[in-house]
Amino acid sequence: MMELGLVLRLLLIGILISTTWTQVASGLVSSECLKNFLHLTLSMEHFKDKYLSFSVVDRSGITWELDEALASQCGYTITYSSRNSIVFRASALSCHSRLEKDVFTLTIQIKVSHTSDMKNATTHLKSASCPYGPWSPRELVCETNYMEVSVWRDVPQTEKNIILNEPEDWILSYPKAKAEEASIWQIVFHQPEEKRALLVSDAWKAGYGLNTTETRILLRVPYNTAQIQLVKAQGITFSAVRSSTFYKQQWMILMVDTAMACPVDGVNYINKTIIWTVPKYFQALCAGATGFKDVLVEAGVNLHKLSAEEMASRKYVLSNDLNTITVKVPIGAEGGSYKTSVSSGKHGAKYSINLFLEHQWEDNKWGLSKYTLIKEIETPFEQAELAITDNYNLSARLMNVTVGMFFLDVELVNLTIEGTTVTVPEAIQHGYLTYEIQYANGSKIYVIQASFDAPGIKKEYVTDDTREYTLNVTLEFIILPTNDTFAVPIITVSAVKDAVLPSARGYCDEDDFHLIITRGNVDQNWLPFISDQHLMPEDAQKYYYSLNDNGTHLTVSVPFLSSLVDYKDIHISGVMASLHLTLKDGITLANKKDFLISCRFPPSELIQCLPNGTVVITAIKLVRLADLDTSLLVLRDKQCKPSLVTKKTATFKFNVNTCGTSRKFNSTSITYENDVLYFRPGNDIPVYQLKFVCVYTIKHSADVKYENKKSLPSRIKPGFGSLDLSLKLFKEKSYSEPYRELEYPVVKYLREALYFEVELLQPADPRLELRLEDCWATNSRSQDSLPQWPILINGCENSEDSYKTVSHEVNYSHRVKFPQHFKRFEVTVFTFVQSTTLLQMQLYFHCSVVICSTTPLPSDVICQRRCYPGTHRLDRSAEPHPQGQVSSGAVLIRKEKLLRKGEHIDLRKYPRTV
Repeated sequence: MMELGLVLRLLLIGILISTTWTQVASGLVSSECLKNFLHLTLSMEHFKDKYLSFSVVDRSGITWELDEALASQCGYTITYSSRNSIVFRASALSCHSRLEKDVFTLTIQIKVSHTSDMKNATTHLKSASCPYGPWSPRELVCETNYMEVSVWRDVPQTEKNIILNEPEDWILSYPKAKAEEASIWQIVFHQPEEKRALLVSDAWKAGYGLNTTETRILLRVPYNTAQIQLVKAQGITFSAVRSSTFYKQQWMILMVDTAMACPVDGVNYINKTIIWTVPKYFQALCAGATGFKDVLVEAGVNLHKLSAEEMASRKYVLSNDLNTITVKVPIGAEGGSYKTSVSSGKHGAKYSINLFLEHQWEDNKWGLSKYTLIKEIETPFEQAELAITDNYNLSARLMNVTVGMFFLDVELVNLTIEGTTVTVPEAIQHGYLTYEIQYANGSKIYVIQASFDAPGIKKEYVTDDTREYTLNVTLEFIILPTNDTFAVPIITVSAVKDAVLPSARGYCDEDDFHLIITRGNVDQNWLPFISDQHLMPEDAQKYYYSLNDNGTHLTVSVPFLSSLVDYKDIHISGVMASLHLTLKDGITLANKKDFLISCRFPPSELIQCLPNGTVVITAIKLVRLADLDTSLLVLRDKQCKPSLVTKKTATFKFNVNTCGTSRKFNSTSITYENDVLYFRPGNDIPVYQLKFVCVYTIKHSADVKYENKKSLPSRIKPGFGSLDLSLKLFKEKSYSEPYRELEYPVVKYLREALYFEVELLQPADPRLELRLEDCWATNSRSQDSLPQWPILINGCENSEDSYKTVSHEVNYSHRVKFPQHFKRFEVTVFTFVQSTTLLQMQLYFHCSVVICSTTPLPSDVICQRRCYPGTHRLDRSAEPHPQGQVSSGAVLIRKEKLLRKGEHIDLRKYPRTV
């Protein structure tokens, strides 16, 4: 229940409706005569989502649209008795009612529209009549939005002992009254500090309602008028108006006491019970009266009187004591109703009931007085817990969540899914269906249904065969008719045994591990790790592995000598190595699934005995030697330290004549031997000793032997290695297509560009880097033939060249597995001239190269330097390096292009020493 002004505003907001007026016109409005009121009930079932306005029609047919002020001034009240009905209540002496022989009639106009501007509204009239009588000499009504007093106005007989409440009021009124006709013409209000007299017209403008019949005079006072006073009676606060109303009756001036008072409090809530207390007799209504006698005390709900039996069945208590009348109603009892409420965003409920109390008494001033009080009582807010139940359907893969209980005044309007708010119809497009289920007791629940795969459903793997599905959605509800809102967050988890874990297969070739993982349905957010290294495509080149994830399969390839590999042992059959890949949770980094692949690799992967006497040996850290620091490994000569160190390997690069290497001769070969050693600090006895042997034969092949004396007494199978280089000429700057052997000699014109690529073919070791030293051109196949012209000197362009050699960057590609094994440069075609004579019209190109570590030591001058221009050759560093030379095929220079008349050419001269 609520005040009229609020109701009228809410009516303009509208309430959902699913049917039309013409379909329900017969049952739209019901009328009832209760006490001295006409009571109309409109079924809300027929007014959903429509806009209403109320008007009354007077005797002249003029329509008066009701607003808050006019309703309280004229005796009308509009309330929501529950979600299912609107109540229109009119006083018997309302402004527009017609009273004839104790029967009053009222015509009401109701407009219904689909829009708030009330355009295209349907208009309906409802007329109703109610009998009322007998009338008491004085009747007082306390409505929810006004108070009303009506007094019998028959001409009294002259009495000797007449008692005047305010005799001086006659003196104020008499001069004006002599000129007036018989009618209500003035009201005098009594304030503590002053008296104020208002003419009828002024009183109406001030918001007071005045009316007369043949036998009665009425004053209606809205609770917000200026002359109301708050007074106390037996601890209860009253809104009171003390006033005298004057009117002329034939030759007499009559004064009527129109005092009125209504309680504004007196309601308490104790032990789940509403206690409403009203004083019986108090000065504001009984001035000048003595000797009181109760005639009638009765109470009820919604203006319906309840018998003693009915009150007992509902556990109501009506007490009539000496000074007070008390009504006690259990909270939740029949006759009232619960409605949804919100406080600080929390969902709860209030119990409301529309009580009425009628007290009739006799006194020696008025005779019989009838006092009717209508009290809309609403209990304080009480938070209500909502039950959230998860009932998933595994066979249909549906999550079913029920939320409730709710009262019928609640409607679901929005859902918030992953931060996005959508309406109930829009939620269907996101895979969320909602259902409302109503029960006979006036409550209902909502069901939220979503597929396991709907957006916003979080999936999390928890055990070998189980996944948890989490529904996290916020429901927003609206309360009718107040349009207050509240939200209910729902987080519910369902465990389903539908997990499919990833599986893997792996294999090894001569150089790499290969692991192929077939994705399951739980690893969308799992990340691949080897040791503590997160495998990412952008790091693949840095750590020399490849990674590809197409959504269904994850493929990983890791070189045998990668720092990500674990080494178990070294045996005659080879090196046992393992790759351990773990899939981890993308948020918590908890281990979810492990995969292990182990392979035995030939020892030749660890030893290179190059033809130029350079040895590259990679010592590996075995798993059982966890405390070994690879950076402290040394050769027999402890000054010889590794040039490349990882957590698990140490690579030494040295010449066979250094680092304490011993040698033995026989008729066909020379054998070189050395050891990789590890000493703990302060100890001269090695805890790790790895023996290696290189055998050079007159056929220039290198026999390799490799063993770990400490752990593996057996000797292992020899391996082989050689240095292999190539120099290729490409057709275009993209370096996508080289000239094939059958296409040589290649024919070019002067000043055309030649695109060369030098590649280290063997060994395919990512720790090695190819560096160009010198490149030059001759006009014969022999590298030492004359004349010659230098193209690159110490890796730099020839400063004397008018067409400088241009170096090109090499990037990783399908063909280029190790960019550091390649060098590319561009040369402009030229020819040799001696004096004015053109020499042989062909060119051959040659380069000398050096193989370096990708992380050279500071003492390695050659591999540390980038470019030192100048024609002089730099001193060699103390570090030995594998070296080699490569040559290209012939490039023929077309004579026609060379000798075309009038064309200027650049004649490059060979050195004068030739």
